[in-house]
Amino acid sequence: MGGNWRERTATSFECQKMPAVSSRGMVVSNHPLASSAGAEMLAAGGNAIDAAIATLFTLTVVEPMMVGIIGGGMAHIRLADGSHRVIDGQSTVPASVRDTTYTSKPGSAHDVFDTVGNENLNGPKAVATPGSLKAWCETLQRFGTMSLADVMQPAIKHAARGYAATPYLHECISECAAEMRKDKPIAAIYLPNGEPLKVGERVVQSEYAETLRYIADHGEAALYGGPLGDILVDYMEKSGGFIRRNDLANYRTVERLPIRASYRGWTIFGPPPPAASGVHITQMLNILEGYDIGALGFGTSETIHYLAEVLKIAFADRAAASGDPDYVGVPVEKLTSKAYAEERRRTIDPARAQAFGAGVTQLESAHTTHLTAADSFGNVVATTQTINNLFGAKIMIPGLGAIANNYMNLFDPRPGHALSLAPGKRVTTSMSPMMALRDGKLRYALGLPGGKRIFPSAMQALLNLIDHGMSLQEAVEAPRVWTEGNALEVEQTIPESVRTKLTALGHKVQPVATVAGGMNGIAFHDDGTMTGAACWRADGTPVGISGGLAKSGIRFRLS
Repeated sequence: MGGNWRERTATSFECQKMPAVSSRGMVVSNHPLASSAGAEMLAAGGNAIDAAIATLFTLTVVEPMMVGIIGGGMAHIRLADGSHRVIDGQSTVPASVRDTTYTSKPGSAHDVFDTVGNENLNGPKAVATPGSLKAWCETLQRFGTMSLADVMQPAIKHAARGYAATPYLHECISECAAEMRKDKPIAAIYLPNGEPLKVGERVVQSEYAETLRYIADHGEAALYGGPLGDILVDYMEKSGGFIRRNDLANYRTVERLPIRASYRGWTIFGPPPPAASGVHITQMLNILEGYDIGALGFGTSETIHYLAEVLKIAFADRAAASGDPDYVGVPVEKLTSKAYAEERRRTIDPARAQAFGAGVTQLESAHTTHLTAADSFGNVVATTQTINNLFGAKIMIPGLGAIANNYMNLFDPRPGHALSLAPGKRVTTSMSPMMALRDGKLRYALGLPGGKRIFPSAMQALLNLIDHGMSLQEAVEAPRVWTEGNALEVEQTIPESVRTKLTALGHKVQPVATVAGGMNGIAFHDDGTMTGAACWRADGTPVGISGGLAKSGIRFRLS
């Protein structure tokens, strides 16, 4: 669609942040110190993988409510040769857990996984076998150029010396304070004197710094077969958790091929199952390809109506047939086909909101972080990582200083469903580290945190770029919408006049402060430069590397 998207919009907004432009590499994450850690690796001659792993370890220190070594995630990597791969480091169900281990709270809706006593939400029984540390170390060894000790130095420094708490961190602590007070180790750091850390106060994690130093020297074996793993298992055994030594020893990462979509001449790559994102972003784009989204305009009632309907369709199919492909037969080919999209598109009424059921069957959080990194060699990493909810299980493992995940909350505690518990099963996730190509050239890499709202938000960002012609900064900051069949959440920037029209179409409109979290990404230009952008919904910061070394023989001489 040509022209300025603002000429066709019903929802105006102004960007709150500025992008960064570079020629030799870019790192964008949801904390300035983490982005700086990755940029330090690029400045030292490292590649995007070195930068990404340095950024992730630093995020475990400066964004501890979102990501940790006792967590999980997915990394979408594009190497300089143009090949794509997804490294699945998702957490898994411990071997001793059965589909009847928890008791579902009576009266819970089909998509609500609450259990009696919140055992799968808070505390040791909520912790799944972690995959993040193993995935990071293996990825660095396979695709990086620097040593583990080198890329971990920024994280160790910030853990030992401390850093200033941001308003965002303060608010996250305040939100979780009641539960965190029950755990002395985590409260000692984030709730000194019983109150949340104030903005600007130092966050010092001495014990965690020692854990990081040990990992820097011994690698992932320190946790998956060494003394750090013994500390974790001993704590779990004493406190009623499920993780045992065999769970750690038997954990394996999985390399997967991404899902590939075509949309208006663009090629979109996203993660495959057990991630639901690549499949359902493809499904939604296929349906929306039948409408002139650009002409309908950004943030209009017509565009939002179609977004809401395709979201409901995608979530109905996700609930019916998403999961770990080793346990559930996910009908990927059908869900991503243009023919199925046409079939579903015919059921959409342009003048009325509807409820949708699943069109497929099985063949048998919401708090995360995201970073995007690129180097001048052609390597790109988009990775989303999490400990699931804010501060995970709200416990810190004594002797490690690390916060544990609560990934068990993502499984259905009731037997007989696609997301029911099974030993070794990987969680289904909405993580969406996406990349978009035009004419074979990489143009965008992006992603964000936000639980079930991740892949719908990533899809909307792609529409912003492709259909509406927004800049990357505009695309990541633009107002979003979300629904899975109940209320239609719309960010408050969407005006009352649009909300009124949506209500008239039959949508139950609910204004919210934010839909999902801080998106960030990188745009790639024909002249070799890159633009990094992060949105207002988190502490996102792009850091780029430009300039370069002097040519051989060039030096200053006094005459």
